[in-house]
Amino acid sequence: MNAGQADDPLAEHTLGSEPVFDGRLLHVRRDRVRLPDGSDAIREYIRHPGAVVIVGMLDSGRLLFERQFRYPLRRAFVELPAGKLDAAEPPLACACRELREETGYEASTWIHLGVMHPCIGYSDERIEIFFAHGLTPGSSALDEGEFLEVLELSIDEVERQIDAGEITDAKTITAFFRAQPLIRAYLPA
Repeated sequence: MNAGQADDPLAEHTLGSEPVFDGRLLHVRRDRVRLPDGSDAIREYIRHPGAVVIVGMLDSGRLLFERQFRYPLRRAFVELPAGKLDAAEPPLACACRELREETGYEASTWIHLGVMHPCIGYSDERIEIFFAHGLTPGSSALDEGEFLEVLELSIDEVERQIDAGEITDAKTITAFFRAQPLIRAYLPA
């Protein structure tokens, strides 16, 4: 229970919990809860280990994106580099690892921009948002079974693709707009 939740008149209190499915990445739970009016209800939700998303900005002012096939929707998406936290892995370490593995780049400047919760109705997933600058190229090291194309997009291209409904990934849109002040501050003169 989070601090302050005990006094929250909207809080639901867990009476019992059971696993429904335990996969390699996702874990589905079914909890019985006490509602604010005293009645009971069932809540099903997905436990997720957490993730990071990186807004990587090149010295040219272009941003690092990737194009990757996402099986649940059966199509490729343009999105920012991102990845799942390993057990007990600090978010910054994960961000550094994912940027290097997926794009081959390393960054000299890292700024944590906050957290987002992409699926609050059915998952406890949190995504830590990072801005990375001072990028130097290297070699990528994709995970087994991971395939993607690295793209460099201008800010205008990203905004146009969001407006046109071509970029629809929630973490990407949220992180891009959350990073706007830093993107503008680091743009080359």
